[in-house]
Amino acid sequence: MIVLGINAFHADAAAALIRDGELVAAAEEERFRRIKHWGGFPSQAVRYCLAEAGVDIGAVDIVALNQDGRANLGAKLRYLLGARPSLASVVERARNRRARDGVAQILRREYPDARRLPEIAHVEHHLAHLYSAFHVSPFREASVASIDGFGDFASAAWALGGEGPLETEGRVSFPHSLGVFYQAITQYLGFPHYGDEYKVMGLAPYGAPNYLPQMRLLLCLHGDGSFELALPYFRHHKEKIAFRWDDAPAFADLFTPALEELLGPRRAPSAPLEERHRDIARSAQAMYEEAFFNLLNALHARHGQPNLALAGGCAMNSAANGKIRRMTPYRHVYVQPAAGDAGGALGAAFAVWRRSGGARRFVMDHAYWGPQFATEEIAPLVDAQSERLAEAGCSVERIADQASLCRRAAAIVAEGHVLGWFQGRMEWGARALGNRSIICDPRRADMKDILNAKIKRRESFRPFAPSVLAEAASEWFEEEGDAPFMASVAQIRADKRARVPAVAHVDGTGRLQTVAHSANPRFHALISAFRDITGVPMTLNTSFNENEPVVCRPQEALDCFLRTNMDALALGDMLITRIPRV
Repeated sequence: MIVLGINAFHADAAAALIRDGELVAAAEEERFRRIKHWGGFPSQAVRYCLAEAGVDIGAVDIVALNQDGRANLGAKLRYLLGARPSLASVVERARNRRARDGVAQILRREYPDARRLPEIAHVEHHLAHLYSAFHVSPFREASVASIDGFGDFASAAWALGGEGPLETEGRVSFPHSLGVFYQAITQYLGFPHYGDEYKVMGLAPYGAPNYLPQMRLLLCLHGDGSFELALPYFRHHKEKIAFRWDDAPAFADLFTPALEELLGPRRAPSAPLEERHRDIARSAQAMYEEAFFNLLNALHARHGQPNLALAGGCAMNSAANGKIRRMTPYRHVYVQPAAGDAGGALGAAFAVWRRSGGARRFVMDHAYWGPQFATEEIAPLVDAQSERLAEAGCSVERIADQASLCRRAAAIVAEGHVLGWFQGRMEWGARALGNRSIICDPRRADMKDILNAKIKRRESFRPFAPSVLAEAASEWFEEEGDAPFMASVAQIRADKRARVPAVAHVDGTGRLQTVAHSANPRFHALISAFRDITGVPMTLNTSFNENEPVVCRPQEALDCFLRTNMDALALGDMLITRIPRV
């Protein structure tokens, strides 16, 4: 049985294909279209998944969509009768539903010669998230929670995962949402782009929670773990909020003038960051964590489980995730690498598989489910770019032996240079995890400035992440356990922080990735070679991009290398180096 899961007409459009309960391929559409958070129909991701599986659309049994317009009808009716939203907002929601209902027509248009087209199945948004978290986890039983902005008229849902299909125990319905709370504060702080919440998370440790009393006026917590927004401070429940999914997702303001009366004037995107802004960021993060842990502790009291699986956009809050074992009784936490809306494609596919009687037999222990490119494809590309490379002062050599390539690359990093690392299958999810990465020396205190000057050009307060050999992680970080997907922040041991200042945030933490040889032998070999040279079993790892989606194809990696001041590029077996520009 082949199931193709799709997240469409929403941010982070994506596709995932499973065959007989095993994941074959998964990718986000933004990587192919080169537009961040692209939100239309993921036609190129679908074509990639089919090609990776070696099938055409006619071989797919079911296309599973992570949206179901018929879900939560009772809550919708109660809202319409009680809240009396604007006609424009109701019309907009109906238009979005019609777009999702048109997937069958899109497939007919995309594949006019198909001998047959698959059945379309709709899976409620949060149920898809719950499946994406639990079904691919290593747990036989676990509490499962999905928390985000909104999907199918709900912002959170939870269940107890076990042997049978998942059944939602409870949910938080529109208009109340932790995701909307955090997104509104993100907009207020002058970060207007969709997905900018991670900037607030990075800014928060620089401030103090002096605005926590005001935050508690915005969000009310209940003993059962649920929460409510103080609606006079928000617009989304009464007015039409201008947004678009068909290109780069964008949102109008979610907050009312009452928020500025409470917190003071909003920050303009170009205005300098003041102590007040840093304190508001810290207070918002603290308020989010209060609500998050209130829900998790309530779930643990009901379930008595040591295991927790998380999904939804809020599961990308790695700072909160890193505190779960300290702030709740949960001992084991699993967050798959595409926890946000892209992961709904994965969850919808597995929900359909389980509904069809399929067994749980797959555990996602690595994130490498995207396209890969053989040396036979890369070498001709490099040859064709020989003039550009020569003009840039580059030298090119092929190093087929993995150990030799990794030693050379590690030496380049240890000398303080910036290395592009393009290997194997592209990562699934938002994080670069060693196949589409930029690698640097974590020992250099000036490396953040070097990276931002050469390539990233991003805010100075945003941290860079450490990738550490799994077998050495406990020597360098206080938290125990594997962290293969960079989904949680961990405390760097106090006696080690001074040795790796480039990956130690202002609060002594790092967004940790543990690298196991079994999951990624080549990246593990690179870090091992760096350890042999320096005595430090980790590198700085950031995404291979320059204010764009992470690179997917070799041409994009080469273009990014040439238009920035990157010093070296390991493109498969091809090592390209140039003298650093002064």
